[in-house]
Amino acid sequence: MAEREHVRVAVIGSGFGGLGAAVRLRREGVTDFVVLERASSVGGTWRDNSYPGCACDVPSHLYSFSFAPNPDWPRTFSGQEHIRAYLEHVTDLFGLRPHIRFDSEVKRMTWNGEKLRWDIETAGGNLSADFVVSATGPLSDPRIPEIPGLDSFPGEVFHSARWDHDYDLRGKRVAMVGTGASAIQIVPSIQPEVSRLTLFQRTPPWVMPRVDRAISGAERALHRALPFTAQARRGLLWGIRELQVQAFTKHPNELGFVEQLAKRNMARAIKDPALRAKLTPDYRIGCKRILLSSTYYPALAEPNVDVVAGGLSEVRGSTLVAADGTEAEVDAIIFGTGFHVTDMPIAERVVGADGRTLAETWKGGMEALRGASVPGFPNWMTVIGPNTGLGNSSMILMIESQLNYMVDFLRQLDVLGGRAALDARPGAVSAWTLRVQERMKRTVWDTGGCTSWYMDANGRNTTIWPGTTTEFRRATRRVDLAEYELVRLPAAEETARKTEVPA
Repeated sequence: MAEREHVRVAVIGSGFGGLGAAVRLRREGVTDFVVLERASSVGGTWRDNSYPGCACDVPSHLYSFSFAPNPDWPRTFSGQEHIRAYLEHVTDLFGLRPHIRFDSEVKRMTWNGEKLRWDIETAGGNLSADFVVSATGPLSDPRIPEIPGLDSFPGEVFHSARWDHDYDLRGKRVAMVGTGASAIQIVPSIQPEVSRLTLFQRTPPWVMPRVDRAISGAERALHRALPFTAQARRGLLWGIRELQVQAFTKHPNELGFVEQLAKRNMARAIKDPALRAKLTPDYRIGCKRILLSSTYYPALAEPNVDVVAGGLSEVRGSTLVAADGTEAEVDAIIFGTGFHVTDMPIAERVVGADGRTLAETWKGGMEALRGASVPGFPNWMTVIGPNTGLGNSSMILMIESQLNYMVDFLRQLDVLGGRAALDARPGAVSAWTLRVQERMKRTVWDTGGCTSWYMDANGRNTTIWPGTTTEFRRATRRVDLAEYELVRLPAAEETARKTEVPA
């Protein structure tokens, strides 16, 4: 039987996390790695989400790698096409394409305790790796709720992250299910062309104005000529958000002033008191992610839009029925209902040292040491893992912090020498999780009175980081070997491995 291909590092996914990992590996002098990507191009969520109006709600100069600044962002808040183009540029700039295996979805990943490596089965072939970086991201796999009768709906059905560009919405009766970040961009984009738009709203979001504008040619020329000006711009954007964190994490009651600003934003566009009542949240702002849009409320005020506050509960042929009994006849259903965040499908495919999958290990809730390492899964780490999400800033900052941790992990393995693996100690993970959850108790995400996708099935917030990005960077600056168990091959096997002669 032929020996499977072996690499030092396997990176799963080619979104921001995976490409960032690849760049850091190259800069660290590690070239024996592959990036396994299930699709045929890079981009991750910014490849998959191509719905009308798709854009980022974090300013462009902050939503980019610190080691790959882009002086030519066209707008203060960039659209999907610009972010995807940026990721393609990063891929080429750092020469990553030879390392990427497209159409190579990971089917199973199993820890081989006899050889201290990961055996990986993919759609494009099998291989093994000493170390695995799982960068699939929490916004990878769309979630469509189980709605009675949905299977029998005769019209078009798709999720916002799997937009059907071949289906013409013009003149159609369309239902938008959900009111999250995708929905508030889709609604104003399709409202002018559909004959009727029915928004099935389970919980209204807090929406602030989106202060977006084109970045002038003079600004871009300045950033190209004097790179420190772009760095200063990024630093200012970062600093403002670091100061805002205190209100979210320690003083949620101070957010009342922001709620008044959001209500004024609504009142400017929504004159009907009954509609305003439907759209006014009953929870503290920030408990769910604050959304940015200057076009959402004006679109809802148009005569061809209906807002149904009951949420979708049943489908009867072409008729959609809300929880409050409201009915709507539609030709197409668009789900903007989020992703499998706390129950990521990739966890079903990762098998650890004791034969249990990551999903089984996380059955009681996701936990990972410093958002990266899980007991029983040696030499494996996740990027954007448990409690690394942000409610008000750029996830790229968190990703880069975790990449610092990844690099130091590999350095520690080099220092240890020989065939070695590091496995997070259960006690260290428990202590880290306890500290995070204790801090979480007074945050707006736990006290704000809402039900959000930040919470898992047990009602615990396993998604958000309850602190500043600076605090997280300090926490992930280096690997503390006291938090890990060292795993080595038995002496006889290590000696045999060193004396093996290739066939």
